[in-house]
Amino acid sequence: MSMLEPSLGWAQAADDSDPLKDLRERFHIPPSAAGDGPSIYLVGNSLGCMPKGVEAEMAREFDNWKTLGVEAHLQGDSPWYPYHESLREPGARLVGALPHEVVFMNSLTVNLHLMMVSFYRPTAERHKIVIEESAFPSDRYAVASQIEFHGFDPKTSLVQLKPREGERVLHDEDIIEFLKANASDVALVMLPGVNYLSGQVFDMQAITAAARQAGCAVGWDLAHAAGNIPLKLHEWGPDFACWCSYKYLNSGPGAIAGCFVHERHTREGSGSNFPRFAGWWGNDPNTRFEMGEQFVPVASADAWQLSNPPIFSMTPLRVSLELFDRATMDALRAKALRLSEYTQVLLEARLGDRIQIITPSEPERRGCQLSILVPGQSRPIHDALGKMGIVTDFRAPDVIRTAPVPLYNTFADVYGFVEGLERALSAGD
Repeated sequence: MSMLEPSLGWAQAADDSDPLKDLRERFHIPPSAAGDGPSIYLVGNSLGCMPKGVEAEMAREFDNWKTLGVEAHLQGDSPWYPYHESLREPGARLVGALPHEVVFMNSLTVNLHLMMVSFYRPTAERHKIVIEESAFPSDRYAVASQIEFHGFDPKTSLVQLKPREGERVLHDEDIIEFLKANASDVALVMLPGVNYLSGQVFDMQAITAAARQAGCAVGWDLAHAAGNIPLKLHEWGPDFACWCSYKYLNSGPGAIAGCFVHERHTREGSGSNFPRFAGWWGNDPNTRFEMGEQFVPVASADAWQLSNPPIFSMTPLRVSLELFDRATMDALRAKALRLSEYTQVLLEARLGDRIQIITPSEPERRGCQLSILVPGQSRPIHDALGKMGIVTDFRAPDVIRTAPVPLYNTFADVYGFVEGLERALSAGD
């Protein structure tokens, strides 16, 4: 099965020999709009499918609430008081961190704001924040509002890096060269691990090193990276990273988000005066219930927590992280690369220059997602696919995003998508 062939028979054989094939049975795949079985669901980069184990776990927590009430915080088979601690180690394995560097709390943009309270500390000389031109809008709004909050003007303090003339994605070396040339006035570099629009994977290790060498704080938005590509946050050394868990982590709409703070900022005694917004769940658990006036931050990423954990939001994530531990990120990455390569092979073989792939072709520069353009037809083609039961994602003005997710998508899904795309294009001719 080493050579990829643009045929349904090859796809079916690849699925039969897939060592991860049993994982698909652990998910609910939404039914097709065409009424002919499950959909071809290629939007795990927007909202992941529901793990089947979630229902039973949620029912258990509802039962704990019903039968134990407040006592469920300390009683039962999954007491609520330390519940968030059960997510530390699997969460750390997911992003390549130490357990005390990871905490799950709030939602993504809230966590980005909390991190910028600590790590965006502008001065008259060094006040700029660097993002990419095609940043997810919420990131842009967040950094612009932080700049304004500190009394600066986004027109001069917000830097949006642009691709080269005539290109759709940034080059890692251009980002690094920019940081070398503009080290004196950049306070924070905040880029995505994977660009939401193009699916491009950035060289986080090299960019982090360049940002730190330039004296900048560096944080990563891993919304499209966590659960998609292997990460080594502790080793790479950014100051912080944040991610949501409703995309590749399959934890449900608006699910609780994750946060990483490197241990150099959390060691005992290093952060007692660290600027941050405080809340009682970030207080040292040894004194938390003494209800004292003094905030004493726990020596871990937990110090950035504000409120007690939302159990019913954490439960789906707990189920999902167990699946990632079962599969391993290395195995998922290997399958994801194979799926994306097969998607590209099919698109090129069957559609040629009728479509344009804007995601980089180099395996190390892309994750699960392939973004395509159908000149002048992207929106109607996307809508036509939906009527066939092929669920993709459209982003204005002209991008169709597809994400064959290795946990539950198949090579036959990819074949069906390309075949449907070909039919939709033919119908529009």
